[in-house]
Amino acid sequence: MAGIATGTLKAEAFDHFELDPTKSESSTEDIDWTEQEETAIRRKIDRRIVPLVTLLYLFCFLDRANIGNARIQGMAKDLDLVGYRFNWALSVFYIIYLLVEVPSNILLKHIGPRFYIPGLVFGFGFVSLCTAFVKNFNELCVARAFLGVFEGGTMPGISFFLSTFYKRRELYFRVGIFISAASLAGAFGGLFATALSRIPRWGTESTPIHTWRNIFFFEGLITVIISAAAPALMPSNPQTCRFLTERERYIAHERLIREHRADPMERVQWHHIRAAIFNINNNLCAAGFFLINITVQGLSIFMPTILADLGWTATKAQLYSVPPYVAACLVAILIAYISDKTRRRGIYLAVATFLPIAGFSILRWSTNASIRYMAVYFITTGAFPGGPGFLSWGINNSAGPAVRAVATAWIVSIGTLGGVLATWTYLVRDGPRYPIGHTINLSAQIIVFFVASFGIGYNMRENRLRERGRRTHRLEGLNDAEKRDLGHKHPDFRYIP
Repeated sequence: MAGIATGTLKAEAFDHFELDPTKSESSTEDIDWTEQEETAIRRKIDRRIVPLVTLLYLFCFLDRANIGNARIQGMAKDLDLVGYRFNWALSVFYIIYLLVEVPSNILLKHIGPRFYIPGLVFGFGFVSLCTAFVKNFNELCVARAFLGVFEGGTMPGISFFLSTFYKRRELYFRVGIFISAASLAGAFGGLFATALSRIPRWGTESTPIHTWRNIFFFEGLITVIISAAAPALMPSNPQTCRFLTERERYIAHERLIREHRADPMERVQWHHIRAAIFNINNNLCAAGFFLINITVQGLSIFMPTILADLGWTATKAQLYSVPPYVAACLVAILIAYISDKTRRRGIYLAVATFLPIAGFSILRWSTNASIRYMAVYFITTGAFPGGPGFLSWGINNSAGPAVRAVATAWIVSIGTLGGVLATWTYLVRDGPRYPIGHTINLSAQIIVFFVASFGIGYNMRENRLRERGRRTHRLEGLNDAEKRDLGHKHPDFRYIP
């Protein structure tokens, strides 16, 4: 590979990438830039894009999980959610959610994110607002199904959107920040729900809005307003960033082409779909995301119920749910930052499982309310970093923008099955101790440890084989285009372990 002069950057000597990054086939001119200049551009993008997508995902998760807050504010009684009706209403959302994720990301790749992602946000905000007016179980299920249609594309869509602005070693930290909005939603949701539920009764005689209905109405209304402003702030790609100069836009675009050796605007084709799905690393990440989601999604919905069953009032349970989520948010961002700096993924995912394993063991066998509340901290701080961790790991080890678009949606789709299972882990008949739910989550976290450990071993072994030339036979008889299409199978590609 060509050398790199001190102080300038034609392209970094990337340690994990598939082809020679000092040349760009799509470049129309040979432009040098300094490392400091690239850092300044990245920070500009950070300031404009990361806060925006974090805010959008905050309300995505808020509008999804507010049903847990509404449940203990009278919704279960008003809608006659007896037996397993509440669990069915939750399941409908996740089933629709997982069905739309891959098609939604393919559509996003064709349409572009500037209007598509805000359109999804408008959709789930409007559905949340409409949920304030449901009168029975059937109408609630319909509302949750439509919520799944719009929310299903949001998380994989934002993740792919970020991957079009950042290099592999930069991505986890940014994904970690935006997905940490789930933790913030848990904290903010408890406080917000408590305040909204106290708004005096209003509305018409036939459709009064009160307590739990206020939660859906006002959270949905705020989401709709935010979605209307988002297109003015959201670029489609680095080349359309109005906050960058012409030279900065070129560098922001070119640095990704030199890294990925592919056009960021390439269209999704069938071979990209196959490369994303028939990929051992992606399926390990999908399995890990599935197991993590059993805990994260279950906790986001049932934490108010679990805390209320410690003997606390609904308001106290809402308020006491806030600190564990704040702690989870801070830890998730810290782990993402360290992971990007050290360029390692699996080790942090494996070690983090020790906390929820301890936490669910305490919830399963301890009867002391204070100790059980401490266990909730263990669970949130150990489990919440897993979502962005496994997702980023999969994106990092997928080569090419089109493959990453499908891989992102595939991992989240399989992970969503964990959300479906989560809706059935805590049943009314098992309260207040919920031994079955805690045992399921304890088992899931133990398996996460082994999945992450296997992923580390697999990626390190593949890297060693490629360094020894054991994968060079894959290049025989291929032209340049076919070699590029090998993606993660290219002998020069290196996995992030």
